[in-house]
Amino acid sequence: RSDRRGQHQTAYQLLVAGSEARVKAGIGDLWDSGKVVSNQTVHVPYGGSTLRAGQRCWWAVRVWDRDDVASAFSEPTWWEMGLLSAADWYARWIAFGDEPTGDQPLTPPASAARKRRDLSELDLPPSPYLRSRFNLTRPISRARLYATSRGLYELRLNGQHVGESVLSPGWTDYHRRIQYQTYDVSHLVRNGANAIGAILGTGWYCGHIGWLGQTRHYGGRPQLLLQLVVEHEDGTTTAIVSDASWRVTSGPIRYADLLMGECYDARMEMPAWDEPGFDDASWGPVQVAERDAVALVADRAGPVKIIDELAPMSIAPTKDGASIVDLGQNISGWIRLRARGPAGTTVRLRFAEVLDRDGSLYVDNLRSAHQTDVFVLRGDRDEVFEPRFTFHGFRYVEVSGCPGELIPDAITGCAVASATPSVGTFTCSNEMVNRLQRNIVWGQRGNFLSIPTDCPQRDERLGWLADAQVFARTACFNADVAAFFTKWLFDVADAQSPAGAFPDVAPRLIDVADGAPAWGDAGVVLPWILYQCYGDTRFIEDHYDGMVRWLDYLLAANPELRWLNKRNNDFGDWLAIGADTPKDLIGTAYFAYDARLLARMARVIGRDDDAARFDDLFARIKAVFIDAYVAEDGRVAGETQTGYLLALSMDLLPDELRPEAVRQLVDDIARREWHLSTGFVGLPLLCPVLTETGHADVAYRLLLNESFPSWGYMIRNGATT
Repeated sequence: RSDRRGQHQTAYQLLVAGSEARVKAGIGDLWDSGKVVSNQTVHVPYGGSTLRAGQRCWWAVRVWDRDDVASAFSEPTWWEMGLLSAADWYARWIAFGDEPTGDQPLTPPASAARKRRDLSELDLPPSPYLRSRFNLTRPISRARLYATSRGLYELRLNGQHVGESVLSPGWTDYHRRIQYQTYDVSHLVRNGANAIGAILGTGWYCGHIGWLGQTRHYGGRPQLLLQLVVEHEDGTTTAIVSDASWRVTSGPIRYADLLMGECYDARMEMPAWDEPGFDDASWGPVQVAERDAVALVADRAGPVKIIDELAPMSIAPTKDGASIVDLGQNISGWIRLRARGPAGTTVRLRFAEVLDRDGSLYVDNLRSAHQTDVFVLRGDRDEVFEPRFTFHGFRYVEVSGCPGELIPDAITGCAVASATPSVGTFTCSNEMVNRLQRNIVWGQRGNFLSIPTDCPQRDERLGWLADAQVFARTACFNADVAAFFTKWLFDVADAQSPAGAFPDVAPRLIDVADGAPAWGDAGVVLPWILYQCYGDTRFIEDHYDGMVRWLDYLLAANPELRWLNKRNNDFGDWLAIGADTPKDLIGTAYFAYDARLLARMARVIGRDDDAARFDDLFARIKAVFIDAYVAEDGRVAGETQTGYLLALSMDLLPDELRPEAVRQLVDDIARREWHLSTGFVGLPLLCPVLTETGHADVAYRLLLNESFPSWGYMIRNGATT
């Protein structure tokens, strides 16, 4: 802090030590950077001695100002290392029962795809409950619990829930990479007898994913891997791990599936099952499997959590005795319900985004997803139901079978998302635009759940690359998504084919094709956007080789420099309205854009020879694009808004023809009575290009439209995402 204008950092010094006391004494026994002449204030990588698994590192920083006067050191703070290699894990995978045999993945009849089958026809196993006991005899200084699962898990320790995260460990390609989470459980362990437990769900590992009705995509049953490390005051450690000593049974969660919902029978509850005094003699042995070559990596994205709780806006009775609850806001998550009634009473919760004309739930858009939770009461007490291993996209909930009158205090909407802190807000004098911004934020929350999905409701919920790349810049404005996208870019990398092709979706599942134009290109576009927003060169460095392989893949298939071959699913300008942009034009534009961005990124990380090569490639593709798609009067093939937007935004026009292309773009909008016709590809370019080319008035006219197709049309018709 300074009372002088123009003050700035001219140098810094970082200290890292093995204890807080050393840092306070000005000793950096792990790393002392010395005085580094630099104005860099973020993204300084650790440069000290090699660190060990679980090691706590204390650090502090001081800076020199423009007059070369040093500040005091900051107050020390710390980070802690995770488990760094396979050798740091002692635990083994444990599960309930043998691995199922049969098709992997388990595929229903072809006629069942996209159709909602009865729940009784589905592969919906009960959730395993696992537990173990252990004794601690020496005073405890701290304890760390490292855990993951193939599937989903919830941890319990001495009767208490561990952590705030839900739907852990998140979705990755379980054949290549599995995230683990680390919990500080120092306050939960105690001297003497202890009990640790876990509940597992099928999740993305072996539950339903996608519109084909398939399960068991990665394996046949959920498994747990857990390692509790207790450090004692005398410097020794005790490790409690998942192994053959654990016991397992099924319990009140009769099934839990991300798409279908969760069934909880409270009559089967096992009170105190997660405490040391519980008698587990009737439980069976676990099945044990050794760890394999799949990488276990610390959670890069941060937890999925309940980020908001909503009270009902209204509750309306239906003619058949149920109730329709309106939260007033479309969310991704679930309902927490409080009920009281006779044992065996079955309460059914069905979820939907909109109502049909007769006031009932509209569920046709869900296709094969049920989005239905079932709660069977234990009886004679107030009971609370909250699912663990499912989530729904919804605004409305139909509650049937609930005894007595359903009151607002009995029901809470729990919005669930990856924890990405809000960093940007926007308000203005126009309430429609304010509503639009709120809808954008809620849409981001609902679709940023472990991966960036297309939707949280129907039988899809996949990590489509085009959806992510066209929305990423907006996402960075709204929230801190650096960690979220850091994790997902590794999912994209894991999904890259041996030939170098990025996918349409990551993790690569259901749609297993190589990437289409604007979809596969996200593997190049996203690192550039994230570098621009956060200044972190690791977005480029970590994925540079993969980006080069993608460009080489395109070049090998299209040596004439038009993307004519291997456009794969070739979605084009997906969901365009009354316009048909040539698909090869879209592909060729992105081919050029990839080369241009790679040249820029190569320079950022000091690969100047590569940059020159990619600059030359961009120039050659641009020449081919102009020759193939641009007329002498500036018209772009197809004469669509998206075609003009791609050519203008990606610098694919001769300078002298840019004004005419802009005029053609504006004329097309005018001919449509000031409406857009863009789909996925053109939409995010529309207002920026109009603004940058001197037509902000047209951009505002599009923004403030309320007739179809427009943003305002959605608002006027009640959209909340």
